[in-house]
Amino acid sequence: MSKSREYQSTNGIGFTGLLTLIFITLKLTHVITWSWWWVLSPSLISFALIGLIFLVAFAVAVIAD
Repeated sequence: MSKSREYQSTNGIGFTGLLTLIFITLKLTHVITWSWWWVLSPSLISFALIGLIFLVAFAVAVIAD
């Protein structure tokens, strides 16, 4: 008997990407008058969290040596 393996990949925009696109659309259509920092904040926060995770992982790897 052969075992069938199913691989599932997730491709898509994600929640923060969608939220950022909605905010950009609202900003460009003058529905909201927020600063661009607030409009782009979902993406900026995501990038900051990913950077923090890599920084912590790097620190742990350096300490482990």
